[in-house]
Formats: sequence, C-alpha cells, structure tokens
Amino acid sequence: MEIIRVRGLDVGYGTTVILRGLDFDVLKGRITVIVGESGSGKSSLMKTMIGLLPPLRGEVSLAGERIDFSSERDLHKLYRRIGVLYQTGALLNSLTLFENIALPIRMHHRDWPREKTAGRVRDMLERVGLHEHDDKYPFELSGGMRKRAALARAMVLDPDLIFCDEPSSGLDPITSSGLDELLNELRTAHGVTFVVVTHELRSIARIADQILVIRDEAILFAGEYADIPACPDPYIQAFFLRKAEP
Repeated sequence: MEIIRVRGLDVGYGTTVILRGLDFDVLKGRITVIVGESGSGKSSLMKTMIGLLPPLRGEVSLAGERIDFSSERDLHKLYRRIGVLYQTGALLNSLTLFENIALPIRMHHRDWPREKTAGRVRDMLERVGLHEHDDKYPFELSGGMRKRAALARAMVLDPDLIFCDEPSSGLDPITSSGLDELLNELRTAHGVTFVVVTHELRSIARIADQILVIRDEAILFAGEYADIPACPDPYIQAFFLRKAEP
C-alpha cells in the first residue's frame, strides 16, 4: 500500500525545471532510497515532498489525500504527519538532548501533560540507544550520536513517514553501518516508513527496499536492489557496479 503517490511532478526553481513528469509511489513500512549524482535534483525532490519547495506542476498525495502546497492548513497537516532527519542533524546546541527531542511536541501538542511528553521522549531515546544521555548537549555527543538524536526527534510525533537527507554524511564506515542497522530495525520492529536521499552505495545495499535513480531530469530506474545486476542500462551498471559506460 502506498503512503505517498506522486504523479506528473515537475520540480524546479522559478522558470528553471530540474525534474520533469515524475511518477512513483512510496510504499508503507518500507525504505525508499532516492539516488543520483550531485546536482541531479534528489534533494530538491525531497524538499518538494516535505513542502519546502512548491511543485511547478503535478501532484503529491499523502495517505490518499492530495496536498495543496499553497494552503497553510494543508502544509500544517503535512508537517504533523512527517518527520525529517536533516543532513546536519539540525539540533540546537543550547538545548539538552531531552529538550531537543521534546521540541516538536511542545510546538504541536502544547496541551500534553509534562509526564506524557517526558514518557514519549524517553521512549524515543530508548529506541535509538541514547537513554543514558538525555541531559547532554549536542556538542558533547559524537557525530553518530547526534544523527541518532536527530532521528529520535524526527520520530517523536509518531509520523506516517520519515525523510532522511544524506543520513550517513560525515560519518565513518562503522558508525554509518550502525545507523543503517538502526533504520532497518525501526522499519522491521516498528513499521516506520523511510524516504532516504543518499549516494552512499554501501548504505543503499544495506537498507533499500525500493530504489529510485534520478538522471537527466527523470527517474531512470525504479526497482529493488536485486534488480540492478539484470538492468541493461549502462549508467546503472556504471553507478552501482562500477562497470564503465561504453
């Protein structure tokens, strides 16, 4: 069952179109990875899907409801139903880990009792393995721990899906592998749906249920990782299998 449906989508800035006529679905409870070279438009596509960049044409539907990106009401509903893990983590250094993760609750659920908020934050910290660090500040944490904390914040409102922008960026291979394992665990144990923008081939192999490859303003490939060796397109072979294009 799809949780996001994209049809006829054009993405760009002003009169400049960088992606044209995109059609794809994001399936519930799976990890969809958006792949492409630098400058291919994958991050701009993510910005459009989370409401930061209005589409030039076409439609995006969330859980069967078309999003009107010109409507503040629709955007507010969207922001309550998605979580975002930004490339930098975007944690506030002036707040403790607990306070950072509680921030979305205090913005969207001001009527929650303090005990309910605290319980929810503790649950998120437990899920990402940071329950013993709730009183620390972001600058006291390693890069991997900050990414885990940012992921906990993205999940704290129990969203329909979570977008991750280059989650492995800046991480060493061991820490990156640990983050991939966490995404897989959250998908399997808690049914979390992820849309991940990345170019890290090892991460793609470890986490992807569905891969969307962007090239030349369009989706060149849509399928599972296991489908790649049989794909005849020379670019796909070069990108994933390091085989030179003819």
